[in-house]
Amino acid sequence: MMRARKEERLSLLTAREKRVLKLVAEAKSNREIAAALGVSPATVKRHVENILRKLRLKNRVAMAVYAVRRGDCPLDLGEEVQAA
Repeated sequence: MMRARKEERLSLLTAREKRVLKLVAEAKSNREIAAALGVSPATVKRHVENILRKLRLKNRVAMAVYAVRRGDCPLDLGEEVQAA
């Protein structure tokens, strides 16, 4: 039931917001996301705020976890993490 509600909330995101969500999950900064999308960092900040509100998340970390759990951004552990 809870998952269904989260999926419903995901449908509230625009295509651009979904792209920003994926890039946040890839640990990109607002500046990097802005460059990738051809917009200003302020626009990215606004997208992030909208995503947080729509998905009822508290911060960027929660956004990244949400996207990774959904499979939107496969978790790729670097060699240094795998070796530990």
